[in-house]
Amino acid sequence: MRIDVVTIFPEFFDVLDISLLGKARQSGLLEVTAHNLREYTHDRHRTVDDTPYGGGAGMVMKPEPWGEALDELLGEATDAATAPRASAAPLVIFPSPAGEVFTQKMARELAEREHLVFGCGRYEGIDQRVFDHAATRAEVRLVSVGDYVLNGGEVAVMAMIEAIGRLIPGVVGNPESLVEESHEDGLLEYPSYTKPAEWRGLEVPPVLLSGNHKAIEAWRHEQQLERTRRVRPDLLPPGRTPDDAALGG
Repeated sequence: MRIDVVTIFPEFFDVLDISLLGKARQSGLLEVTAHNLREYTHDRHRTVDDTPYGGGAGMVMKPEPWGEALDELLGEATDAATAPRASAAPLVIFPSPAGEVFTQKMARELAEREHLVFGCGRYEGIDQRVFDHAATRAEVRLVSVGDYVLNGGEVAVMAMIEAIGRLIPGVVGNPESLVEESHEDGLLEYPSYTKPAEWRGLEVPPVLLSGNHKAIEAWRHEQQLERTRRVRPDLLPPGRTPDDAALGG
């Protein structure tokens, strides 16, 4: 997978050189390049923002640097609609609190794409015409990582790259570990334990020491339902009430 990130803080993404994603980059499974938006400016101050039309506080990112950056990164994406495979066409993602919510389901969907382009906004956001024009060249999605506001898009993009990158085949050593995680089946993950069996007066649930795999599987599912009922009842499957979950029904 190829990932391009446009930002005024390219050094922010140096952290991707460590851990599993760093290994994935070294092995060629994942290619991530951060591009400095200021490289696409033409004034001595490398200006990327200006005052908003209509007045108001803050500054808005100018369209022209973004236009030039996307021109370079999208290349022949004007013909994306006729690409032989939809997954091969570039997808442009802008983090935005006004966008659709990023979920594990979306992460799996995006992990199947071959080329993602992320645009990190700052200040009061990006000139709307950047989104509108980019949509004539490629598929564009505004995506939110939660109902809160960040100083810029970099943190949100890092979270999305982490969530997407680990789903690329070969990135995580044991792919089975991805199956039982939170949100994979719509529920939160069950609690985990390791040795020793007793620690500071707290014991591992006896069922996990029983060797009875069917009982362990049932216990884990009950724990998923209980945790979801207590923390995120909005995630419960349709038709299943919080009381049903509490009863394991």
